Order: sequence, then C-alpha cells, then structure tokens
Amino acid sequence: MEYRALCVDEINTALFAGFIRRQEVTKCWRREGDEWVIREDPFIDDWSAADYQTLVDCLKHTVMTGGFVYAAFCGGVLKGFVSVEPTLFGGPQQYLDLSSLHVSREMRGNGIGTQLFQAAKRWAREHGAKKLYLSSHSAVESQSFYKKMGCVEAAVYDQTHVEAEPFDCQLECPVEEENSEHASDS
Repeated sequence: MEYRALCVDEINTALFAGFIRRQEVTKCWRREGDEWVIREDPFIDDWSAADYQTLVDCLKHTVMTGGFVYAAFCGGVLKGFVSVEPTLFGGPQQYLDLSSLHVSREMRGNGIGTQLFQAAKRWAREHGAKKLYLSSHSAVESQSFYKKMGCVEAAVYDQTHVEAEPFDCQLECPVEEENSEHASDS
C-alpha cells in the first residue's frame, strides 16, 4: 500500500474508477431517548455517479481551503481515503471535522482504515485540534471500527451535521499522541 496526501489537480471522478463504496447494512445504532440501541435497518449504501461528483467537489474544496485529503493506493488504484476540514469549531472542544473516511469494499479489514484514521489524527493535532469530530454512519460495523479507534459520543453536537444526517452517530476522538507521557523521553 502507498499512502499520500492528494493534490487538488488529481481529485476527479476517474480517481474513483477502482473504488467500491458498497456497504450492505443490516443493523444500525439508533438513539432512543437517552440511550443508544441496535435496531434492524437493512439497506445497501452505495454511491451514484452524482454522489461521486459531489464527493470530488467536496474533496477539492477541502484541499483548496487548507484541509487534509489523504489516500491509500494499491498498485496505483485508490483503495481508501480520509479528509479533515481545516476550521476549528466546538469552543473548548477544539474539534476538526473528519469529513470522510472510506475504504473500498474488497480492501476492508486489512488495516487501511486504521492507517488513514491515524494520519487524520496526526494532521489534526499538528493543526491545533484537541479532538476529531465525526458524523459517522450508524451501521454496527462502522461504529465498531470507530470505537476501536477510541471514539466516543461527542460532548457537543454540531447541528449542521445532525440536520444533514439525522441517523448518524456524532462522535469525537482525542488527537493526542498515543504515548504522550513518553514523548519527552526521546
């Protein structure tokens, strides 16, 4: 796997020719009152040509405004990507928005998502964030991944995300270095 930041000029629909977004969802987390429960909610999540064009526009905007778009390639073909927006928000939470993280269907479970997530945390830390903010797909599998990465329910919800995706789980993840107590020893 090759990992690298993307330049605005290389972000186009052709970049996604070998990328398979498809996710077959059976169970999702749903907020009921003050608690989260798992509910049957089968559907297939996939992207249309129009969705890919919207994604391209969003990723280009992220790069052009000083954000981070980082990708994983296998044999020169895009197999995963992550994006982080450049503007801090959330008051004392000092969030940066992890606006996307996707791994091509045939490559899931191989550690690519973990590598992309860690790169996003490093970039966010270097750009003044205390935490990443995620408006995340509520599928049980997606939530298991984010829990493994150290995400918890966000202390402060971003209403723009909640209104855009009411079934998403609003999460946060600290971006401090993993062994920060030992960082001064080197």
